[in-house]
Amino acid sequence: MIKSMTGFGKSVLQLPGKKITIEIKSLNSKNLDLNARIPSTYREKELAMRNMVAKELVRGKIDVGLYVESTGENTNTVINETVVSAYMKQLSDVLDTNASPTELLKMAVRLPDALKTEREELDENEYQSIVKNLEEALKEINIYRADEGASLKTEFELRISNLQDLLKQVIEMDVDRLDDVKVRLEKAVADVKAQVDENRFEQELVYYLEKYDITEEKVRLKNHLDYFTEALDSADSNGKKLGFIGQEIGREINTIGSKSNYAPMQQLVVQMKDELEKIKEQVLNVL
Repeated sequence: MIKSMTGFGKSVLQLPGKKITIEIKSLNSKNLDLNARIPSTYREKELAMRNMVAKELVRGKIDVGLYVESTGENTNTVINETVVSAYMKQLSDVLDTNASPTELLKMAVRLPDALKTEREELDENEYQSIVKNLEEALKEINIYRADEGASLKTEFELRISNLQDLLKQVIEMDVDRLDDVKVRLEKAVADVKAQVDENRFEQELVYYLEKYDITEEKVRLKNHLDYFTEALDSADSNGKKLGFIGQEIGREINTIGSKSNYAPMQQLVVQMKDELEKIKEQVLNVL
């Protein structure tokens, strides 16, 4: 079962006095690119949380955000009374002595160090609740990735089916193509009006027909298309594997195009390349 690297997961934890929201976003990337935004209170647990996310999501450009919103009366930010009082005295000396205390206070609290935030100690029970919610967010993003993967699989199956149909047309056309090549070679010899050794001509004809033969490419292309379909139904999601198979499919299509020397078949090759390009674009999104 394939999964997309695109996904989103969210969970909300309501605690006495605060609400904690965990959001996980994921986009496609060649490797794991994990960015975490976590408040300083939980910073000592950041590595453990990053490892949880990396183990579960494996690959992609992943943003993890842990947001804390105070919902109670308690706050960790308090007025630094000593500093504010000193600011107000200095402002009173500098400014008009008639300035009211309210005006002085408004100016003082805007100055550096007027407010201080007391560091909140991490509560282990609270952290365990956060871990459970992180697991919920990861479960949600995995469901999202699986749903996106199902859509990608449908798209891949359509493109592979189209390639298989085009390959059948190439196989059916191949007999006419070789006959056409043979006729053109015979006509080229007749046009020069030269006497040729029949045995030598037959040998050269066989050489050119072998040079233009695409039997191996047709067989390998069919095998690669079957292998791609099998990989879609594998237990794990391996976008890199699908990418490698796609490269092999492209190699065989290109060889058929270069060997065909036959306009109708080259038109089929162009259609094959178009289908393969659509596969390659979507493979970049597969986990």
